[in-house]
Amino acid sequence: MQIREEKGKILILDDEAPVCRTLSRIVNKIGRECVTANSAEEAKELLKEESFDLILSDIRLPGESGLDFIRNTVAQDPDLAVIMITGVDDPEVVEEALELGVYGYIVKPFKVSEVLINISSALRRGQLEAEKKAYQNTLEQTVAERTQKLREALTGIIQVVARTVEARDPYTAGHQQRVAELAAAIARMMGLSEESIEGVTMAGTIHDLGKIAIPSEILSKPTRLSEIEFELIKSHPQVGYDILSGIEFPWQVARMVLQHHEKLNGSGYPNGCSGEEILLESRILTVADVVEAMASHRPYRAALGIETALEEITKNKGLLYDSQIVEACLELFAQGGFQWAASD
Repeated sequence: MQIREEKGKILILDDEAPVCRTLSRIVNKIGRECVTANSAEEAKELLKEESFDLILSDIRLPGESGLDFIRNTVAQDPDLAVIMITGVDDPEVVEEALELGVYGYIVKPFKVSEVLINISSALRRGQLEAEKKAYQNTLEQTVAERTQKLREALTGIIQVVARTVEARDPYTAGHQQRVAELAAAIARMMGLSEESIEGVTMAGTIHDLGKIAIPSEILSKPTRLSEIEFELIKSHPQVGYDILSGIEFPWQVARMVLQHHEKLNGSGYPNGCSGEEILLESRILTVADVVEAMASHRPYRAALGIETALEEITKNKGLLYDSQIVEACLELFAQGGFQWAASD
């Protein structure tokens, strides 16, 4: 916001010419330029052409009243300082004027000293308000810039962590990134906000972080896992949550990671959550994870292909997987509007 200049103009609005002349002389004493108007309509035209630091306005005017004029003017420019002038000391009118945000209230016949004090006070208050708003705008911009830098740094760290996990599991290298890409595309197809899409992308990029605690020989085992080995694999959402829960994200990333293997009917892991207990973003990750995993190669099997993956989520729509999310995923592939950036 631009702060008003120290020597800006003052608009005097009064239907009595002698009052306008008297106020003009007083304003000139403090080295301020002033412009006079005899009606609200004339004042409005002047406001279209020039900017003013202060308006001195009579309460009673021909046509539109001074109060109505000020009400409309302040609504358009809340930073404009206003002093009301009246020939009748009416407490109700004073209260109404103050509620509109006027800075001062002068009763006729007025003293020069009273007018000078009110004008100086109003101009100073207006200047302080403008400086305060300018400072707030600068502060908000600084906070926004720093927040963006923190997000960029956080994204970089997350990418490093993701690559660290995948370095221990070469067979699923790129899996997290592809899940993140598909989850983001599904979220966008569902009309989620950019904020939510960013959150689900972040969670997708590190949803298997907990596998860092699982022996690499189990992760890359080319044969079927034993029951004990599978139980170890099933611990990775909780491990990921434990690692991430101490980090302050702008989104519920830790909880998304914790729930990405939960199923709608409560048959998932690690906590057997069901229905609305599972975050929407987690339900999106579940579908994206299943589709990507089935469509890609694994140590213990060849890739099953995207058609088989889509058949799986279609068959279990409403049972294991959220129906709305499944429909969005199916529409995404039906339209041909999705391709993984990284090839399988």
